[in-house]
Amino acid sequence: MIPAINYWAVLLATLSSMVVGSIWYTPKVFGTYWMKTANVTPSSNSRDAVRPILVTVLVSFVTAWVLAGTTYLSWSFYSGSFFVNALLTGIILWAGFTAARFITHDAFDGRPGGLTVLNVAHELVTIVIMAILIGVWPPNLAG
Repeated sequence: MIPAINYWAVLLATLSSMVVGSIWYTPKVFGTYWMKTANVTPSSNSRDAVRPILVTVLVSFVTAWVLAGTTYLSWSFYSGSFFVNALLTGIILWAGFTAARFITHDAFDGRPGGLTVLNVAHELVTIVIMAILIGVWPPNLAG
């Protein structure tokens, strides 16, 4: 079975990731805490941000695409509401892969617990918003 994917929803979900990150890590929200706790010194050269932003766009697209595909598979198996399947799939994938891996790696890297919580929470918000967008705009489910 090849999952049906609404690529417009995937593109919107990709964009939403950028918006969430831009707000989450702005100095007036969590950016100042994140920079201090993660030992990040902001560069005065805006060109230094180009590569990380491009990587983030690519990775966000892959995340949204995988979420859309697994949501379709979940919906195909469980049926019911595509929207609910999107939310549950996103939260389950976040808990089982994203949160679990962040916690493991941060524990071995000796990162502060507050930094782990901040980043894991950011990923949860990102995934939930992606799931909402994918769930609201399902692929053509007829057939």
